[in-house]
Amino acid sequence: MVAAVRVHKTGGPEVLTYEQIDIPAPGPGQIKLKQHAMGVNYIDTYFRMGMYPSPVGLPFTSGNEGAGEVIAVGPGVTDIKIGDRVAYVVALGGYAEERVMPADRAVKLPGSISYEQAAAMMLKGMTAQYLLRRTYNVKKGDTILVHAAAGGVGLILSQWGNALGATVIGTVGSEDKAKLAKANGAHHTILYRNEDFAAKVKEITGGKLCDVVYDGIGKTTFPASLDCIRPLGMFASFGSASGPIDAFNIGILQTKGSLFATRPTLNNYVAKREDLLATAKDLFDVVASGKVTIPINQKYRLKEAVKAHQDLESRGTTGSTILLP
Repeated sequence: MVAAVRVHKTGGPEVLTYEQIDIPAPGPGQIKLKQHAMGVNYIDTYFRMGMYPSPVGLPFTSGNEGAGEVIAVGPGVTDIKIGDRVAYVVALGGYAEERVMPADRAVKLPGSISYEQAAAMMLKGMTAQYLLRRTYNVKKGDTILVHAAAGGVGLILSQWGNALGATVIGTVGSEDKAKLAKANGAHHTILYRNEDFAAKVKEITGGKLCDVVYDGIGKTTFPASLDCIRPLGMFASFGSASGPIDAFNIGILQTKGSLFATRPTLNNYVAKREDLLATAKDLFDVVASGKVTIPINQKYRLKEAVKAHQDLESRGTTGSTILLP
């Protein structure tokens, strides 16, 4: 029996229950991990609330990201062995001392990346990678707008965008978060609670606007985000921390300058194993180079998962949050 955090009914943070469960031996194509750290992400709250349906029904073990040591290997697994250090993004099963998962979703960790770093960055960092390199390929001279620039994905986007030679504008909710965003690569910050961020973007850019807007907020930043984008630019809506964007008349994209709009998700970008490995390698390389650091600003014990979710949803966190067994 091992400790895990389970959801027996969907709802607020209080539905997360800390209990003991059995972890089976790995089946064909699976591996079993002893986990050293687990990531906490906004997507975890969507599953907990029932906004995203659980693929395994109820109850389920929460969590979608982690890192640990391989302690058992199922039949047919050839490229991962007992003792390997690995990290992953896999729907559910993450908030537990041990877990079983598909071997083809595990990525071996280089020696330069710690378990805690990996658990803090696999989902957020690979999200930043596809947004900056594939959804819109950021290049020197571009101007990008990052909403929630002091958040987990936001801090990585800001650092990496800066390293690619872009001018980074970040929206934040407080002066402290503005300082944090600027320390992590944002050239300009906008206090979105006090300022009209679209008007401020126009002012900062001298009317040229941004090449791409990266928006993990959703409802409260739409449609004003579209007023921040140059003609033929890109709106990348990758999250809904304030609630989902409602259906909108697609004609608005034409009136705002023939804009492109997409709602990407990591699963599609890393569905093929070769894409998963390439995305993770790019992330590991940029972190190892020192151009991007992964700020782990909150750590909780596994049994404190309720508090971790409360703090995340109150916008009281910055950077990455992890759970430790």
